[in-house]
Amino acid sequence: MCVVCFVKALVHVFKIYLTANYTYNFRSWPVDFRWDDVRAVGGGGSGHRALTCAAAAAGVWLLRGAALGGDAPGRPLRGARSQAQCLLQQIRELPGQLASYALAHSLGRWLVYPGSMFLMTRALLPLLQQGQERLVERYRGRRAKLVACDGNEIDTMFMDRRQHPGSQSRGLRLVICCEGNAGFYEMGCLSAPLEAGYSVLGWNHPGFGGSTGAPFPQHDANAVDVVVKYALHRLHFPPTHVVVYGWSIGGFTATWATMTYPELGALVLDATFDDLVPLALKVMPHSWKGLVVRTVREHFNLNVAEQLCRYPGPVLLLRRTQDDVVSTSGHLRPLPSGDVEGNRGNELLLRLLQHRYPVVMAREGLAVVTRWLRAGSLAQEAAFYARYRVDDDWCLALLRSYRARCEDEQEDEEAWGPHGLSFPWLVGQGLSPRRRRQLALFLARKHLKNVEATHCSPLEPEDFQLPWRL
Repeated sequence: MCVVCFVKALVHVFKIYLTANYTYNFRSWPVDFRWDDVRAVGGGGSGHRALTCAAAAAGVWLLRGAALGGDAPGRPLRGARSQAQCLLQQIRELPGQLASYALAHSLGRWLVYPGSMFLMTRALLPLLQQGQERLVERYRGRRAKLVACDGNEIDTMFMDRRQHPGSQSRGLRLVICCEGNAGFYEMGCLSAPLEAGYSVLGWNHPGFGGSTGAPFPQHDANAVDVVVKYALHRLHFPPTHVVVYGWSIGGFTATWATMTYPELGALVLDATFDDLVPLALKVMPHSWKGLVVRTVREHFNLNVAEQLCRYPGPVLLLRRTQDDVVSTSGHLRPLPSGDVEGNRGNELLLRLLQHRYPVVMAREGLAVVTRWLRAGSLAQEAAFYARYRVDDDWCLALLRSYRARCEDEQEDEEAWGPHGLSFPWLVGQGLSPRRRRQLALFLARKHLKNVEATHCSPLEPEDFQLPWRL
């Protein structure tokens, strides 16, 4: 009997040793895929235009507009300024730039990405090890090391369901999960699509878990770029079968991926926001406003809404009705149940609909969708929808007839994208105000779903849905 106990104890200790090495020895693992392996794997004849572009050593392309110090309207062109004026301007801005840099690389990074702190990683290490063990043993997960164009090593985990796709062939679709600012694939948002039956690819931000580097927007974009390339060229998923799922701050990398690779099949954003500035101002002293805005714009420009509007495919926004993290209602206080008026997901939806359907979202449409967004429960939402007597069949018929008419009339190839007729659509011209309101509500309800949960509550598998397609 003692011999049996000894053997069991020895097996248990050996298992713990392997689990520990699974985390600590990741740096010594061989590289499974590099950002520039696309040329070797896909060759020069790849049909993915964005995939075959060699990224520069400085990193992949990011949106940079007037918010980052570009030429704004009314500002004289840089070429028209004298060298003396430019030099004086640079000298005047130097103290602010130094203060912004110091804030971004100390307190700022810890606030925006607390999961990159060494103490948090050490505290969560037992849970991370358990999560890795669960994914490997229960779902046959395959861990892989990817190298981004900036040299950072990205820790990933892939669960393949293609051999047994299950109901509705969900396993044939791959969901790439982009975690939040304190999330890890070992215990993060990938559990919902995984338990719903999809194939799943999880990855950790630079500086999180086994990934190296620091989680700044440029490094994050470099990381998700190699993750998408890995999914398409090493795992061999068709672009139309790839869904990108972003939770919280993961909405930035999710929208960047779909903006850069518009042929990807769909985008799901859960508990995310339109822009980081309003949320940063909520938690920082009011006297720091100028420094905070500058620091965010120069170092943490998470312009989710701007990137979202550049993706032409199906989109679904999940708004959590008890979410006080991405809400600007009040100041650092718990929100009353159902208070969703300050949720930044509202602005995300409005920006998306105004870009895609500008005629419908003018005046009456914008006003009615804004009021609909104040509904803090599923019952209130349904009651508001019923009050306007929205005819779903009429809305669908109108949208389909507009698309068919454009298909017959359009001869310009630039008007077509990987998902059909490109946005914006001018549907709704000539409609009465009542009809425009109904169509606006129909579109809003198709693009946003309410989930009665807090920000950090795990999403239930049944709440993970694919976006609506016309």
